[in-house]
Amino acid sequence: MKALEGGCVCGAVRYRVTGKPKNTMVCHCQTCRRVAASPVVAWVSFSEKGFRFTKGRPREFRSSEAVLRTFCGDCGTPLTYRHDSYVDTLDITTCSLDEPNRFAPTHHSWLSHDLAWVKFGDGLPTFQEFKPQP
Repeated sequence: MKALEGGCVCGAVRYRVTGKPKNTMVCHCQTCRRVAASPVVAWVSFSEKGFRFTKGRPREFRSSEAVLRTFCGDCGTPLTYRHDSYVDTLDITTCSLDEPNRFAPTHHSWLSHDLAWVKFGDGLPTFQEFKPQP
């Protein structure tokens, strides 16, 4: 697969990722909603080894003890999510990619945190928490 590129809305931070995606999903959890100020956030996961920032340096913070997130310090665009227990996996906000249409979600996770007025009719599988690993 060719290298994919993305970045923040103002252009201060850019990244490149290579490799095959491990997962695509829409997250409904309270933390993702609060961080993005959005009812849901779409994510695509890749091997962390294939990811690098190519322009600028994002700011980072821990949204919980085990989770490190990055965002653009200039415009605030959320960029990545890394959970300490997921070895070599980095989640990228799907819509920060230059070509987000290439990565349609396969499921919805964390419906236990969902807002009552959020209704999707896409027919994708849903999980009250995270999708169980096979």
